[in-house]
Amino acid sequence: MTDYFETYVVVVALIIIGGGIVAGGLAANRLLRPDRPTAEKLTTYECGVDPVGQGWAQSYVRYYVFAFLYVVFAVDAVFLFPWATIFAAPGYGMTTLAEMFVFLGFLATGLLYAGKKGVLSWV
Repeated sequence: MTDYFETYVVVVALIIIGGGIVAGGLAANRLLRPDRPTAEKLTTYECGVDPVGQGWAQSYVRYYVFAFLYVVFAVDAVFLFPWATIFAAPGYGMTTLAEMFVFLGFLATGLLYAGKKGVLSWV
């Protein structure tokens, strides 16, 4: 039973050492940095442009749909890589190929639906 807990002692020690290094770095940053706040430094900074007008602005939902489609297809690419590695393994050839065609069919259907809805047009 002592061997079991000895392995956790090493993990806890490494976590404490890592936390100490991070805390030491943050403390050194706090002590060594110059701290001269002025009114100009404390204003809101947004992409190098002074904030003008209200804090509310409209944006097109279309941009969020582009981001969502990118995430969907990027996650789907994650599923393609393991498929490509197991495809050459003995006994998985035709079954894996059929499953991937079903998966790609779902992707193609979603892409065609997005195209028919006009989501993929940029303006």
